[in-house]
Amino acid sequence: MTGLNIPGQSVLLSRHEHMARKYPLSLELVADHGVWVGVNTAMANRVVAEGLERGVIAPLQSWRSWRREVPFHEKSRLDFLLTAPEKKGCFVEVKSVTLRSGRAARFPDAVTSRGTRHLHALMMAMDQGYDAMILYLVQRGDCTHFSPAADIDPNYAEALRHALARGVQALVLSCRVTPEEITIAGTLPMEFPDL
Repeated sequence: MTGLNIPGQSVLLSRHEHMARKYPLSLELVADHGVWVGVNTAMANRVVAEGLERGVIAPLQSWRSWRREVPFHEKSRLDFLLTAPEKKGCFVEVKSVTLRSGRAARFPDAVTSRGTRHLHALMMAMDQGYDAMILYLVQRGDCTHFSPAADIDPNYAEALRHALARGVQALVLSCRVTPEEITIAGTLPMEFPDL
């Protein structure tokens, strides 16, 4: 929520009637200078799943089927396992991106040892013969490119650099965010500044 937790900003909440929930409301969107930003991290996987179902994520169209929340190595789960005939599969880990600096979408917005562990899991998947991808879903429509936030978490940025050098693929998807829906709008380039 870095850059978005400013008092007085407009927000969109959803109400839940489930008795098991601690709170009846969930924060869904925050208006950042008139731009809606999707802040519900669980929504990222739903948006990607819908994109896979509809076949609108061009770099992933060759994969025929997929499963969510697939166990992988020592109590770890990765968000998706994509499969296709004659291929072992592709593990995909999705990260929700809400932070903007200038025109750059940035991740992470706080130190994330969990995110770093996911990058190491993707590299281990490659060691076992799988394809592997880190997918950044930019849940705001006012960014022109993506850049890792090395100033916030240099360990994550270095792990990302290492994962990319090892062959982990990276995909950055932009979103159209309105109070009615969050949909995939296209891809964004990644710029990787020197650490």
